[in-house]
Amino acid sequence: MSRTAVSPLTTEDAELLVTAARTAAGAAGVAVSVTVLDAGGHPLAFRRDDRAVLISGETSTRKAYTALQLNAPTADLTEAVLPGGPFHSLPTALDRPLLFIAGGLPVHRDGHLIGAVGIGGGAPEQDHGFGAAALEALERAGSAA
Repeated sequence: MSRTAVSPLTTEDAELLVTAARTAAGAAGVAVSVTVLDAGGHPLAFRRDDRAVLISGETSTRKAYTALQLNAPTADLTEAVLPGGPFHSLPTALDRPLLFIAGGLPVHRDGHLIGAVGIGGGAPEQDHGFGAAALEALERAGSAA
């Protein structure tokens, strides 16, 4: 059986994700912070808009980390953290706090998890939309290559 290597998330990919998310946010008139992590949870790119609230940088990083660790958009996880939900006590079980607010999205390539992007600064639905726009831009760039 042959195996094909999956290209990792590169710094160029990360910069494209940041630019696309900030462009989508700018078009909506929202100042955001954007964090991109590789598959190991290491930061590849981070940008904070000077007009964004200071905590947006920590928020974007925690959203990206949560999406990476659970391999799911954070928008899909909010019900799971309510009392009685499967993840209700999870944040105390890990060394790094998770954040279950929309705006963190895993990044996949060829069906494999290669990183995550987190957006903070807008309303949760907006942050999720900005992240989705960034993933679409990365997908388009990959198709063009």
